[in-house]
Amino acid sequence: MRLRKQSLGSRNLIGVRVEETRKKKGMKQKELLAQLQVRGVDMNASGLSKLEGQIRYVTDVELVALADILEVSVNYLLGRDEKK
Repeated sequence: MRLRKQSLGSRNLIGVRVEETRKKKGMKQKELLAQLQVRGVDMNASGLSKLEGQIRYVTDVELVALADILEVSVNYLLGRDEKK
């Protein structure tokens, strides 16, 4: 597992929870990216890494797709809830 070289950014609220939930599910970034593609969300590995590092903004379409794929609520990803 590679460690993050940059400190966390401040461009989104969900990055930490996306990464944490993805890892708890044993899902690799590549698998998450494939599932996003199936849902029509075009994101590359760099974009996902930046999203998880809170360095890039997240669109509403991406937020909903991530919540569905990770089987959590949008509110959970936003830090408003504990689970779905």
